[in-house]
Amino acid sequence: MSSPTKQPASAASAGPRRSLSARLRPLAAAGTVWYLRLIALLNLVAVVAAPFRQTVRHHSEGQFFTPYLATAGLAAAVLSLFLAVAMRRRKRAAWIFNCGLGGLTFLTYVLALGVPGADHYNRHAFNYFSAVLTGLFMLCLVVGRKEFTSKGDRSNPWMAAATFVGGLLLGGLVGSLLVDANNSLSGAGFGDRFGYALARMITVTPSERVMDVIDVPNWVNAFINAMGAVLFLLVLYVAFRSPRGKELLTPEDETRLRELLAKQGERDSLGYFATRRDKAVIFSPSGKAAVTYRVVGGVSLASGDPIGDPEAWPGAIELWLAEAREHAWAPAVTGASEEAGMIYARHGLDALELGDEAIVELDEFSMEGRAMRVVRQAYNRVKRAGYTVRIRRHEDIPEQEMVELLNRADHWRDGQTERGFSMALGRLGDPADGRCVMLECHDGDGELRALLSFVPWGEKGLSLDLMRRDRESENGLVEFMVIELLEKGRKELQLERVSLNFAMFRSVFERGSRLGAGPVLRLWRSILGFFSRWWQIESLYRANAKYRPIWEPRYLLFEKSSELPRIGIANARAEGFITAPSLPALFRRRHRRPAVPSAPPPAPAAEGDGKG
Repeated sequence: MSSPTKQPASAASAGPRRSLSARLRPLAAAGTVWYLRLIALLNLVAVVAAPFRQTVRHHSEGQFFTPYLATAGLAAAVLSLFLAVAMRRRKRAAWIFNCGLGGLTFLTYVLALGVPGADHYNRHAFNYFSAVLTGLFMLCLVVGRKEFTSKGDRSNPWMAAATFVGGLLLGGLVGSLLVDANNSLSGAGFGDRFGYALARMITVTPSERVMDVIDVPNWVNAFINAMGAVLFLLVLYVAFRSPRGKELLTPEDETRLRELLAKQGERDSLGYFATRRDKAVIFSPSGKAAVTYRVVGGVSLASGDPIGDPEAWPGAIELWLAEAREHAWAPAVTGASEEAGMIYARHGLDALELGDEAIVELDEFSMEGRAMRVVRQAYNRVKRAGYTVRIRRHEDIPEQEMVELLNRADHWRDGQTERGFSMALGRLGDPADGRCVMLECHDGDGELRALLSFVPWGEKGLSLDLMRRDRESENGLVEFMVIELLEKGRKELQLERVSLNFAMFRSVFERGSRLGAGPVLRLWRSILGFFSRWWQIESLYRANAKYRPIWEPRYLLFEKSSELPRIGIANARAEGFITAPSLPALFRRRHRRPAVPSAPPPAPAAEGDGKG
């Protein structure tokens, strides 16, 4: 029997050393975050508690010094808090900033303790405590350095400097105008007033040289101080912000996505919405799956299920998560199915049920029976009024007619913002979407009164994309059009299923109205009913329930519960419910994602695949 091969001592010991280092790195990185959180808390306590503030200030004056960033000031508290957030997101820029400022602080403390003297820094035990605590923070930075890999925008330092200079100039100008309007003394020139405002913004205490010519009310000083605080926060935000992520679908990306949809488009009713051109895409190494997403407010927001072969989904998900962590984006998925949610969960994401998607199987839909009596009556009422519906593929609509339909759709749109992200295409009438289906509703005089547009869901399904109608038309036109599609779609378009609207929190409304519902569920239903006055929450559920659909749950997926408010705002922005101001195009930067070498070239598109 041969004896096992022995490894060299150096090689044998390298493994344990690497494993120990790998275990210590996350702990050290977490230690820096908790240190900064603790310092931020102590600074805040010192701001509001006068005795503690006096103690801290006593230990930071004369022959004393305090640990890194512990100054009993509001500015230091804000800086510590910002740095803690940036370090928790593993931003490299924050690590470099702490290394520079913390290293200089620690070096100063060591030199101060080394200076001899009868009554000097080395005579006070608290200084040793401050130096040791600062040194431990620096040690954690060094040990955990490989954990901080998230990249910032390359323009951040220059933008932060420009923001600081521009903010100072603007604040100094505004402050000088306020001083000029409220000064009770005479003899102050523009330079004196401008310098006074700058000093109030930066140091809080103005120069004694101008005290003989400037005397203003306290509210003026408070306002100038507040401008300085806002400027400080803005500079911090610009310095540590994540890259914007402005990549959009290229024609090649869209071609590859359509090829995947041609093979696997039956799986997800939201699959076609992945071709939105305001999204970016990451393909799996095999090229058989893809995740589409958009970066909004530092959130990498994917929508629906990954496209393509489920066996290749993990490869695309891993690359998407790796890119999100590389740029300190919070990964999130909106509108994922249960199947995709389980796969995302294996990669560390948690799930929260958003609501349900209404899917109608055409072979099971019927207008007969007592349960459909109200729907049947409404349908017959609209039909007796002379309304008719025409169903056509987009590719069958002449160009001039399509232009007229687009004009009507824009005219009927509610507001200037085109809403939708996860369940809307956002490009009605595009020549590439010839397989989409248009429903046109005309009144008895032949006047167009409403439009519905559906995107393909595989070969035998449709998913609702756009819904517009004339506000002065007959009530119930949309229901009339949907029923016409459900009754005629099987024969005219060879359809088997249709996906209608998404009903958020449907289960709350359904279970909350049942006999025996608990007080918490009833309260939650009442709250949602209250907000339904402004947002169509309950009304969407009621509108879909009348068709007696199959309800398919959809989920919001996220990595950390603390990121949920941020993800919720990003989702609302993506869907068009919140419009945030943006910088001019001149200042926008795009990061470039390196190509995946192992991804094969896209296969040629199959002819006659039925996709536009």
